[in-house]
Amino acid sequence: MSHVFPRHCHAQMPTAVGGDGCYLIDSSGKRYFDASGGAAVSCLGHSNDRVRQAIKDQVDRLAFAHTGFFTSEPAEALADLLIANAPEGIERVYFVSGGSEAVEAAIKLARQYFLEIGQPERRHLVARRQSYHGNTLGALAAGGNAWRRRQFDPLLISVSHIAPCYEYAERAEGESLLDYGQRAANELEAEILRLGPETVMAFIAEPVVGATLGAVPAVEGYFARIREICDKYGVLLILDEVMCGMGRTGHLFACMGEGVRPDIVTIAKGLGAGYQPIGAMLCSGTIYDAIAGGSGFFQHGHTYIGHPVATAAGLAVIREMLEHDLPARVRALASPMERQLHKVLGQHPNVGDIRGRGLFWGVELVADRESKAPFDPALGLAGKIKKAAMARGLICYPMPGTRDGRNGDHVLLAPPFVMAEDDATLIAERLAAAIGDVIG
Repeated sequence: MSHVFPRHCHAQMPTAVGGDGCYLIDSSGKRYFDASGGAAVSCLGHSNDRVRQAIKDQVDRLAFAHTGFFTSEPAEALADLLIANAPEGIERVYFVSGGSEAVEAAIKLARQYFLEIGQPERRHLVARRQSYHGNTLGALAAGGNAWRRRQFDPLLISVSHIAPCYEYAERAEGESLLDYGQRAANELEAEILRLGPETVMAFIAEPVVGATLGAVPAVEGYFARIREICDKYGVLLILDEVMCGMGRTGHLFACMGEGVRPDIVTIAKGLGAGYQPIGAMLCSGTIYDAIAGGSGFFQHGHTYIGHPVATAAGLAVIREMLEHDLPARVRALASPMERQLHKVLGQHPNVGDIRGRGLFWGVELVADRESKAPFDPALGLAGKIKKAAMARGLICYPMPGTRDGRNGDHVLLAPPFVMAEDDATLIAERLAAAIGDVIG
């Protein structure tokens, strides 16, 4: 009998014992193509020699030094490398151990920034419905997925949620993409005015929405309008790139694909590529200088922030990405991924939408293509597709609740950046077979 507390008490999971490139191997020897990178984590695959050696070398030199007493060489080097490649104005890096911690740090920093500059009335955070920002209480409050929030609602801080930029389900008939994007963005201005502009501290959004919507990019012009609104009312723009960043959508920082400048950006997952738990919150020089010139102390912290082994792994990961220009490779692989998904699944009567960017793709499933009506959630479609795909040697990321936290199903794909072009065919065909196993 296992004494591990699993995610689901009644699920029987195979035991992973090895990794080989894009594949994970279980204790029976079965190989699974990791087409979701776990949860968009394993961007370099499972056997990168450079990263593994960097971890071993760092453990031999220094395993741990608490940041209340020391900094470390790998933390300093990784921060330098990230800032050298970060969006304009981003000047400081605060290391944490994962995405939820990065979002918690971002929310707290936004609040403390306004205290430092003498605007204590700014306390409201605005986010979007069907967003996902993590599972700690602050991050969960920011997230807009009703199912994830429901049982913890009494414990959550108050956060406003406006509409996502979800063109497939929410653009009106006859409405242009530009008009739809502006309408969706203008909900932010309306909410700021409702709350009182002097009380709003930040707006948080994923540049490409990951787990809860299934790789949904914003339409052109949406984020440019969001930036305008934030600037108009002195609101900080926090971009959550925990899932879509670090090369996943074809740029080291996903916001570069949108041409938008954040005040704070969060990263994780691909930063450590699964080799170590690491995340980071990056902020503008303006925000950092307000802290440095005020109290001088960010009232936040965790034991393992800036961990030397984790930052050594992150440094090796980012060097691998930059020296081999893997974001450009991701952009090149986007076309065969899109082509194969459309070829194999584009005419399926229950595939309503195929969307994404880079190596970040979502397939939304519907009961009826014409009306876009989702399946009855009682069918448990996403879970069944996950099981069927695993049986066929494919790891993907099916999720329920696409539309509103309860209704709708999609499959998220986030394969390693080191996949071969032919692997796009393997992914599409195995996914189609798994969908066929479940739906017919």
